[in-house]
Amino acid sequence: MGRRNLEATDIVRYEEDGPRVVLLDQRRLPDEEVELECRSVAEVVVAIRELAIRGAPAIGVAAAYALALAAACGDDLDEAAELLAASRPTAVNLAWALEQMRDDPTPGHARALHEEEVERCHAMAAHAAELFGPGTRALTHCNAGGLATGGYGSALGALRTAWERGALERVWVDETRPLLQGARLTAWELEAAGIPHAVIADSAAGSLMAAGDVDCVVTGADRIAANGDTANKIGTYSLSVLAAHHRIPLYVVAIDLRTPTGAEIPIEERAAEELTTRFAAWNPAFDVTPADLIAAIVTEHGVHRAPYVQSLAALV
Repeated sequence: MGRRNLEATDIVRYEEDGPRVVLLDQRRLPDEEVELECRSVAEVVVAIRELAIRGAPAIGVAAAYALALAAACGDDLDEAAELLAASRPTAVNLAWALEQMRDDPTPGHARALHEEEVERCHAMAAHAAELFGPGTRALTHCNAGGLATGGYGSALGALRTAWERGALERVWVDETRPLLQGARLTAWELEAAGIPHAVIADSAAGSLMAAGDVDCVVTGADRIAANGDTANKIGTYSLSVLAAHHRIPLYVVAIDLRTPTGAEIPIEERAAEELTTRFAAWNPAFDVTPADLIAAIVTEHGVHRAPYVQSLAALV
């Protein structure tokens, strides 16, 4: 067993003394646990852009606290919301949280949104864990744990719940290049939970599947279209194709449904320097997995199967 599991307030919180938004700086993990104090909206925007906090739900929570900070500091709320909304274009929770905060930009309201996010993750995890048979060996990509959601986790929350129920044998953790969210963050959270795991190179996933060592692929998502197309960390689409070839189910644990299809989901492109400082590079942060490659989408309301236009319609 590693260190303790994170509490929601360990990841992001608002403190009236200052006032300030306090974040666990995910750039420093797993080597150091360092808190970053943001005393202005501009500082929160930098923290989001530079991935000090990341993951769509956690970004949304941070934005809610940032708008409360703006109100406390007497800032122009329209300007603050505009700056925050532009910080990460693919993360739908960001715009949603800002909309929720506009009529009540108080710390209490932001904390309520945070608590609701944690509750949603627990509900999603409980539904998703039902998909795991005894001795499941799951493969996951990127990080969809407490770090990414501000509390319990979506895909990683499902793995935690399955482990607690005795249904999970081990987790294969894609390193998730180029920023290694899997190797740095998911592995760190799994270690804390005492769940057997091993980090693998992204390119090793196909070999593991061919050897019969993967029973399912479980990911979160930054956005899910109404037709079931899903945007997640770059490399997820490749995994979905591999999983389909090897007849392995891919489960997505998340909720959004704000766009009709994956074609309308904006894909953030990040700095080439994250890949190389010498050569030209193309560095999209996400890709879109078509709905027909997804075995099930799990939301707080349950497990949804294709055709997603019908099964997800009640949630829109």
